[in-house]
Amino acid sequence: MKKLHLPILIEQDEDGYYIVTCPVFRGCHSYGKTVEKALDNIREVIEMCLEEVKEENKKVDALNQFVGFRELEIAL
Repeated sequence: MKKLHLPILIEQDEDGYYIVTCPVFRGCHSYGKTVEKALDNIREVIEMCLEEVKEENKKVDALNQFVGFRELEIAL
């Protein structure tokens, strides 16, 4: 079985919930009260995104490519 390694971004909102995003898929976001729950939830969303890719006969290799993460400094 082929395995796909995907980048996941994790943030915490003002209410303490964890927001997770997979930048490889447009609109691929989820959340959870714990990091573990958020990751479980994003796994389900990614599986739905992969089903959509298959239905559209696209190749997984043709998805967005995650380039990296940078911090940008802004003066306040």
